Amino acid sequence: LGEWASRVSDWEALADSVVDVARSLAMEQKEDGFTELQARAEFLRASLAGVSQDIQTFFPWAGAGLSLEALCELPLPETHRLLHGHLSLSVLEERCLAAAAELRSLPSQSADDVSFLPMSRERAGTLAVDLIKAAREARSLLDRLGIVAATSERMCLDMDFSFLEDPQRKLFAIGFRVREEVLDPSFYDLLASEARLTSFLAVAKGDVPPSHWFRLGRTLTPVGKGATLLSWSGSMFEYLMPHLVMRSPPGSLLDVACRYAVKRQIDYGRDNGIPWGISEAAYNIRDLEMTYQYSSFGVPGLGLKRGLSGDLVVAPYATGLAALVAPREAAENLERLRSEGAEGRYGFYEAIDYTKVRLQEGSRATVVKSYFAHHQGMMLVALGNVLLGGRMRERFHAEPIIRAVDPLLQERIPKGVTVTKPHADEVARPLHVDSMVEPVLHRFATPHETIPRTHILSNGRYTVLLTAAGSGFSRWQDMAVTRWREDAVLDAYGQYFYLRDPESGITWSAGYQPIGAEPDSYEVVFAEDKVEITRRDGSLTTTLEIVISPEDDAEVRRLTLENRGNREREIEVTSYCEVVMAPHESDLAHPAFSNLFVQTEFVPNLCALLATRRARSSTESPSWAAHVCGIDGRSVGGIQYETDRARFLGRGRTVRRPVSVVDGKPLSNTAGAVLDPVFSLRRRVVVPEGGKVRLTFTTLAASTREQALALSDKYRETESFERVATL
Repeated sequence: LGEWASRVSDWEALADSVVDVARSLAMEQKEDGFTELQARAEFLRASLAGVSQDIQTFFPWAGAGLSLEALCELPLPETHRLLHGHLSLSVLEERCLAAAAELRSLPSQSADDVSFLPMSRERAGTLAVDLIKAAREARSLLDRLGIVAATSERMCLDMDFSFLEDPQRKLFAIGFRVREEVLDPSFYDLLASEARLTSFLAVAKGDVPPSHWFRLGRTLTPVGKGATLLSWSGSMFEYLMPHLVMRSPPGSLLDVACRYAVKRQIDYGRDNGIPWGISEAAYNIRDLEMTYQYSSFGVPGLGLKRGLSGDLVVAPYATGLAALVAPREAAENLERLRSEGAEGRYGFYEAIDYTKVRLQEGSRATVVKSYFAHHQGMMLVALGNVLLGGRMRERFHAEPIIRAVDPLLQERIPKGVTVTKPHADEVARPLHVDSMVEPVLHRFATPHETIPRTHILSNGRYTVLLTAAGSGFSRWQDMAVTRWREDAVLDAYGQYFYLRDPESGITWSAGYQPIGAEPDSYEVVFAEDKVEITRRDGSLTTTLEIVISPEDDAEVRRLTLENRGNREREIEVTSYCEVVMAPHESDLAHPAFSNLFVQTEFVPNLCALLATRRARSSTESPSWAAHVCGIDGRSVGGIQYETDRARFLGRGRTVRRPVSVVDGKPLSNTAGAVLDPVFSLRRRVVVPEGGKVRLTFTTLAASTREQALALSDKYRETESFERVATL
């Protein structure tokens, strides 16, 4: 230690000289390079001064330049432990005080034996005083750190996250709207998210049950020959920020996901000829106060968010995070970022923006010259973990409550699951952004076209065809979910919504079909990602929106009732579709025989209808469908359901005038082995004067009953439509 103290003293003198030289060059040459050199030299001098001060405060025997070799010849065990033992702040006080006591006892041992005191009594007494001061400083620092630690622990344990958990979804909302005193309608529902650290900690503290952890989405997306978890924006931050303190056991789901996410980031940077490491950051747009704007950026193929290929913003802190799983590649990328001008006086700048539409003519990139403290902090912690063997993770997992939930992190990648390619067109094409492309919309003001107008929505597995009149079919892979017959005259097959005013007995439908009542106005919009049918009947306007979930095999239909009258309206809404769950050709050849293998079920706690097709042979896999409804508004009475087509339509009736709707009869609440299965749910809602009520009906398909129930639970809230519509 004495040798190091001497070296630090020499380095301080050299640093003073370097600062003087750099200052002179900066004043003479007036160049940025010399100004930067001066700043770095001053940083070095300040750092050495801090080290020197610590040596003088806590290790006075080294800083005083005393020659203490002779002490080794004396019987001073505590002093020997202090001089030659391993020291940490936690033992420094005790050892300094013990050594000081020994040194103070030297004069009283043998005042006449000079050979026994190779160190003068005066110097021994001075060193003893300095050791006592060092002990006091060590205790003071320990006390201050203890206060910080205790305060931090108390703040952590006192934070109860349970109020942020939605009671139905069992997921955390992204926040709480204080003024309205309600949870935000958006949720953290993906495992590949920075919020998994909060979920993990909340489970460890007992704020939420362990089942909350397994509600986080685990949709996989392919990367090369492997797969990783899907995130929302495909940013390095989402995958690796929790990695700063959370362990990912080798081969676990999170370990593999993080490694393949970094691989995809590296590949994407190479494909675009730029350094890699894309994450949320500031970018080359400023407001009126010249403040850089901030947004989330990511890599196409990793995120569910649309438009990720429209930006190229590389954040150096993302490379720092990636060092946790790919240190060699990260070091090489940091060197490349340095060569691109990403390094500034206080470290790496916030980002480099390579997006062409935000660059000056002839410029390849623009450096976003700002520093974000939390990004710099994440980079420091990440590099500290790499250089010190994961020290921060060790500290986090040393806590008993964390060790208790460590098994949650042992989860492996499931085999045989389907992977999803979000917005594959963005992944496949090279980045090329010239201007905003207006979405293509097809509008129709009538359902009465000579040739039926149709539109198809699909996520690659689940497909819905819709006509401008509101008819159509749903298919899952090669299986028909609902019945369909090509009949341009009757046009009587599809998933329909009947509306009835109990007061007047008037009935109509959300589309033109199946009731066929002429509306006061009618408009159909076919967009790339959804279909919207709007009709006005007197003072009531209904809007039906249909979307397909890109992450699950589900279609979500939201029905909005808007009352433009001067009194509240009570409306009965009934859904209806014929369930097939068999290949279309089989149903077409012998529908009655096909129906025999379908069995229905009502799940009361989810208010969901289930249907399953029993396997006809050992080679046939069972399949499941579900139908669930959610309401955003005031309802009257409970839910009604029907799964028997004959009971719903009545003798001699068709879908145009079913007895359960036109005659106002309640649904029979029948389920089981019916001869002709249907899905039908009914809710009665109250639409206030000048207000709106929204109902969300979701039909989904799954391979197992457990999966069907889990998806039903996920989609039974009206917020599911907003989530699906924004993916």
